[in-house]
Amino acid sequence: MSWPHRSISVHGDDDHLRSLGYEPELVRRMGSFGNFAVSFSVISVLSGCMTLFGFGLVTGGPAVMMWGWVGVGLAVLLVGLSLAEVTSAYPTSGGLYYMSQRLGGPRWGWVTGWLNLLGLLGGIAGIDYGAASFIAAFASLQWGVEPTPGLIMAIFAGVLVLHALLNVVGVRMVSLLNSVSVWWHLIGVGLIVGVLAITPSHHQSLRFVFGHFVNETGWSSPIYVSAIGLLLAGYTFCGYDASAHLSEETKDARLAAPRGIVRSIWVSLLAGFVLLAGLLFAVQDYDVTAGAAVPPAQIFLDAVGAPGAKLLLLIVIGAQLFCGSAETTAASRMIYAFSRDNALPGSATWRRVSPAGVPVAAVWLAVSMAFLLAVPSLWSPVAYGAVTAVNVIGMTPSYIIPVFLRLRQGDRFVPGPWHLGRWSRPVGMAAVVWVVVVTVLVCLPQRYPVTVETFNYAPITLLVVLALSAAWYRWAGTKFSVPVVDDPHLARVEAQVV
Repeated sequence: MSWPHRSISVHGDDDHLRSLGYEPELVRRMGSFGNFAVSFSVISVLSGCMTLFGFGLVTGGPAVMMWGWVGVGLAVLLVGLSLAEVTSAYPTSGGLYYMSQRLGGPRWGWVTGWLNLLGLLGGIAGIDYGAASFIAAFASLQWGVEPTPGLIMAIFAGVLVLHALLNVVGVRMVSLLNSVSVWWHLIGVGLIVGVLAITPSHHQSLRFVFGHFVNETGWSSPIYVSAIGLLLAGYTFCGYDASAHLSEETKDARLAAPRGIVRSIWVSLLAGFVLLAGLLFAVQDYDVTAGAAVPPAQIFLDAVGAPGAKLLLLIVIGAQLFCGSAETTAASRMIYAFSRDNALPGSATWRRVSPAGVPVAAVWLAVSMAFLLAVPSLWSPVAYGAVTAVNVIGMTPSYIIPVFLRLRQGDRFVPGPWHLGRWSRPVGMAAVVWVVVVTVLVCLPQRYPVTVETFNYAPITLLVVLALSAAWYRWAGTKFSVPVVDDPHLARVEAQVV
């Protein structure tokens, strides 16, 4: 594919992609800021912090929310730094699974790909269902509509369709939306925190915000409850691999994609800290807020009344919609790349690219599977928490597998232009330890007693997906080829790349 308007750097990107074994099919119209913007939009502190705010209020309370945010954010930054180094060497739409295949072989690539796909689909479900919950809360304030599970599910379906339609337009629309999203998030956090700092007649103390511990989980151990409470930050700090998935549509991808990963994490760390502190300082009645259907909406109501609360909710809803659109983009590129390498049932359909350079079928598959993941929310009050856990339990291990394999390669690994130098090994080892810990935490039951209604089905979902992927590998693994190269010369080049 040739594009007369492409710059020399874009030609260099495409040549490097060919050296990795792929002929360019997607269009490179995204700059460095746009690449950062897509990961920042997927992390979305106005989505993750808001949708799991009520969860945080009862699983450790303010102390765990604030200190957990800082601790998890710094740990995730280590993971991001290590992942960025590998991304610089292998900037492809396949992202994590391609890296794992190149560093460890096809079985590693296969497992990483299925984990990453599970996490991405869980991310769409969690983000868009959260947005639907906030839209229902807005409708309740505006028109007195009861936010029933059925209504939320209907809104959720509409949001998914909206995001699919936005994504099939083309990469320029995606890049524009993500660029707007960055400023929407930063200005939105500033407005919300500013309003909550000025308008309430009463603010909580520093001791309350950074030291008050609450346990409404049914478990007696404060250590256990604090560990479970880390899910708020763990869920929010997911999706920064979107920069890798969009690398085939990014100019100067070997530098822009790793920088996008790292920048999205530390900017989100700062913005989320300010947002959580602003919300917690503004809590008026803790029990009422924790018991509300949408706790942040209750804080807005107590602080500025119904008219002001509606405006602040619209800011949050807008951010959530931007976030869901970006996550849909990342998931569709993952599906496209995985299908390009014959790893999914019906790969020939999902890898098709429209004349505008968009994997349209992959977009619709992504939103359809996300809808199915959230269907249990119609019956289970804790299903949404399990969906967010599915996001974390799929994404987080898939992040660390390429890092682990890179460590195992030692000096045989050939870094790209963005690398950690002598810090690569210690940072990578710390990242691996963190991911092992957080993966175990996400699998633990969140409420006691453990019943059908409170059961955390995230580990079951993980086991089912791994079992299905193993079965599919036995059936069709011989067709899995990373990369798929039709040109014999490119095949020889691929064989020579370490």
